[in-house]
Amino acid sequence: MRRIAWLLLLLPCAGLLWVPFYDRPGPALLGFPFFYWYQLAWIPVTSVLIWLVWRLERA
Repeated sequence: MRRIAWLLLLLPCAGLLWVPFYDRPGPALLGFPFFYWYQLAWIPVTSVLIWLVWRLERA
């Protein structure tokens, strides 16, 4: 279970390092191009993943 928890932290790295996936202008969200809001959306997702790994490590 510990390894699976630590592997969760690779999701943000993979999602943000694969630039061709989000290197496009659309779809826009509240006037922000996809390129920007996709990266900003990873901030809370990464925070939740870090918290989840921390909780699993404590258990």
